[in-house]
Amino acid sequence: MENALAAWFRIALWKRIVGAMVLGVIAGSLWGPGVESIVWIGDFFIRLIRMLIVPVVFFTVVSGVVSAGNPAKLGSLGAKALLLFVATTLAASAIGVAMAIVMQPGVGADLSGAIPSATQEAMPIAERLISIIPSNPLAALAEGNILAIIFFAVLFGVGLVMTGEAARPMSDFMEVGVKVFLRMTRWVLEVAPFGVFALIAWVAGTLGVSALLNVIGVAGALVIGCLMHMLVVYGALLMRGMLGLSPLQFFRGTRDALLVAFSTSSSSATLPATMSVAERELGVRPVVASTVLPVGATINMDATAMYAAIVSIFGAQAFGIELGAADYLLMLVTTALVSVATPSVPSASLFVMAAVMETFGLAPGQIAIVVGFILAFDRPLDMWRTVVNVCGDLAAATTVAKWENEFDQGLFDQQNTKRERT
Repeated sequence: MENALAAWFRIALWKRIVGAMVLGVIAGSLWGPGVESIVWIGDFFIRLIRMLIVPVVFFTVVSGVVSAGNPAKLGSLGAKALLLFVATTLAASAIGVAMAIVMQPGVGADLSGAIPSATQEAMPIAERLISIIPSNPLAALAEGNILAIIFFAVLFGVGLVMTGEAARPMSDFMEVGVKVFLRMTRWVLEVAPFGVFALIAWVAGTLGVSALLNVIGVAGALVIGCLMHMLVVYGALLMRGMLGLSPLQFFRGTRDALLVAFSTSSSSATLPATMSVAERELGVRPVVASTVLPVGATINMDATAMYAAIVSIFGAQAFGIELGAADYLLMLVTTALVSVATPSVPSASLFVMAAVMETFGLAPGQIAIVVGFILAFDRPLDMWRTVVNVCGDLAAATTVAKWENEFDQGLFDQQNTKRERT
């Protein structure tokens, strides 16, 4: 028994997760709808991760602010991160528009069998900004309102810095808390192969492996567009062009987090794994990881922006609405704004696309039909989108860390070289 456990833990985590995915697809295909009897294992894994999100965000953000010391440096980190988030989101929107124009997924699409689905309006930007300030910090912590938690944690951290030596015991407590919760994160990730197996089996068993064939045009445009975005924007432009780092090393270092993202379909649920990977594999120091990644998990939704553009153009093509250059330009801006207002939970993007489709004249009934058509197949697409969003968070954190001299090049190279040998 001990030898079997030792052999299990000697296998790299990412290999165990990939193996669980393959077995999950096979089990789900063979078992069919009966696979729902084991989905509780996946829910158990997700609840373990969600248990850690709030304490990890609060402790790491406070500790990161204290580590920065100078509030001016914190402002520099935030400004550079936001600049990256805006730039990559606009790039993703542009790629989405281009892919939809070239591949034309909506031309000839038959939406007659779609069941209309109710949509909801995207949260206005002003309301989104106001909600950042918690009326009750304890309520924000209890509700898991990530942006409000970040806002309060930053103020609390600045308060500790400005208080000086008298606040040292509290600062030390926050630093120890970070270490404790990241240690717990590593324990939880050991459960990932079992949770991933159950979740992937559930998707394969309930939707069927061939589910995407019914929406192949949209899926193809999204998958190809996301691959282009990851390889060109994150890999070639950011890693190679701006930082002089190996894109292959970067993508290799992100594997564990991306596999968790694929299984959970939630950037927030993946956050503990994302932060662990950033510090242990990519060499991003805590001061950057703790400030950039929680914000990125909440507002940086590159694949969501791309998806909104593709689905919106799909709807216009399906209903024969002609779009001009002004429509596409407006769509770039709107999709970027909508992506910011999208909660980082599974399939949330479907219900905020109304704002985009309304910009070029789709009627509410038509929007409901488009959403109803996509809804049945959204989960597999959402799994892929979350991978890209989390990869974007890690790319931004690595870039800001390099710019701010908070990057451990030796750890980046050493960890990835070691992983290649496993």
